[in-house]
Formats: sequence, C-alpha cells, structure tokens
Amino acid sequence: MLALTLAAGCTNGPAPADDGRGTDRPASRTDTDTGTGTGTGTAAAVGQVLAVKIDNVRAARPQTGLDAADIVYVEQVEGGLSRLMAVYATRLPKTVGPVRSARESDLELLRQFDRPALAFSGAQGKLLPLIDKEPLEAVTPQDAEDAYYRGTEKASPHNLYLRPHRVLPSAPGEAALTTGFRHGPAPDGGTPTRSRTVRYPSAQFTFTWSQERRGWEITTDGAPTVTADGRRLAPPTVVVQYVDVRRSGYHDVLGNHTPYTETVGSGTAEVLRDGRSHDVRWLRPTATDGTRFTTRAGTPVAFAEGQVWVVFARRP
Repeated sequence: MLALTLAAGCTNGPAPADDGRGTDRPASRTDTDTGTGTGTGTAAAVGQVLAVKIDNVRAARPQTGLDAADIVYVEQVEGGLSRLMAVYATRLPKTVGPVRSARESDLELLRQFDRPALAFSGAQGKLLPLIDKEPLEAVTPQDAEDAYYRGTEKASPHNLYLRPHRVLPSAPGEAALTTGFRHGPAPDGGTPTRSRTVRYPSAQFTFTWSQERRGWEITTDGAPTVTADGRRLAPPTVVVQYVDVRRSGYHDVLGNHTPYTETVGSGTAEVLRDGRSHDVRWLRPTATDGTRFTTRAGTPVAFAEGQVWVVFARRP
C-alpha cells in the first residue's frame, strides 16, 4: 500500500496519532531476487542514489539528516498524514531517520533513477512481490542489519535510523540525479510571495520566504521544521506539483485505502524561488523519464542551487 500524493483541502477535528496501523511485514530480498542488487545493502551500483522513506508524524520530529538531501518528496499516506522520501546524491549524512515503510507510488517515482537504493522499514505483504520486481535495491533492516539502529530518544516505531555510509561507500554525485531538474537563473515574471500553504486532511505545510537565508522556511503542522540540532530547514526551491490521485488496491488494517499519486503524465505546478511564485507546466512522459518544468510558452524553468522540496498536491 503506497502512495505519493498531497491532497489539497483540510478536515476538522484531531489528526490521527500515527499512520502505523498494525505491523508492516518486513521486506526480504536475496541475491537471486532480481539481479539488481546484492540484497545486503552494501554493494552500490555506479551512480546509484540513496532514497530513504522518512517518518513525518509529530512523534518522529525532529528528523535527522533531512538537511543533507538533494531532493525531498512529500507524500500523503493513510489517514491524511504525510511521509517524506529524501534522495541523496551529492553528500551522505552520518544518520538519516526515523525510517518508515514504503508505498506503491514510490516505485513509479523511483524509476527515473538508475537502480536506486531504497531504504525503508518494510511494506504491506502484498506489495513485497512488486518491490522485488523493481529495478532497485531494497535496503531494509532484514537486508542490511548493520546499517540500522534503534535510537533511545523516541518511542518505537519512530526510532529506527539508517547509517547511509553502510549502504553506499560514497555519494554518487550530482550526475546521478536523473530527475530532469535544471538549476540556473529564475524565469522572468512570477508573483511576489511571502508564504504558501499546502493542506492535507490531517497534515499541513507552510513555506515562508526568508530573504536573509535565501530559502523557504518550513512549518509542518503548525511547528517549525528543524533538524535534530535545532536548525530551521529552508530549501531555496519548493515545487507544488498538481497531479491526479486515485485509490490504490492496498489498504491498512482498518480498511482505509492508500491513495496513489500519478507522477507520470503532465499538468501544472507552482515553483517557489527567490521570494516569488511561478506558474509552470510539468511533463513526465514515462516512468523512466525525469520531470521537466516549463513556462506556459515552453521555456525550461530552472531551480535555485541547493535542496528542492517537491510537494504533490491533488489536481484542482
């Protein structure tokens, strides 16, 4: 059961405490599963990025290692809560986490990379055969036990952490980011924007421009989004990407179906950079393609240098 989607709109009432309804069955792969990895999480292909599924409920914050990611994808999971996928290529932090389970939409999103390593805590049993068939290397606590540890400051299941250097010997470099993203000067025009809020049924993100930091300071569910050492996250570029969302064939133990976000196709998006919002179009023809962003006239849109957050929102 999985999905990458952010639903626009909000419901009243208290949010669920967590989306961990029941125990995920652990993923288990062997050397002969697909031929795409060793099953140990220690042998990386050349140019292989590391993608990590990161918990984002209140009990999991503050997270560790988010500031080192090149890209952070934001997804909606069961109960209207949010989860993150952090992608690392240019540097590997000492620790990342808390690590949580995968969703079906992750597989489509990750096909744009060359056999990525996907670190996650497990997945629904019916999803595991699909993961085994994907051109990626699954890195779970069962695959790479020495790469994970349980922290002591948070309660389980919000205390599982990954040591990236025990998965990849070194960061593969920017060339491994086959996302289609471009970096360079901002496009002409745009609307001066102080802040932008994206709401889901049980979660909310606000991005507020900081001229001093040249980035968008993040607030999650009403609280500043900070690193484990208290530094506020402020990515230079935020993309709110509008996509189609459908119900997947997977559900949690309460019967709530997981949303599935369609990241292949085309549509509209907002690119936030340099204190302005730009209305753009996005195109991803196939799952193995990266996503291209252009102006209405078809001119490629460049992002600011540094971290990019991509927030998937329901198409208006």
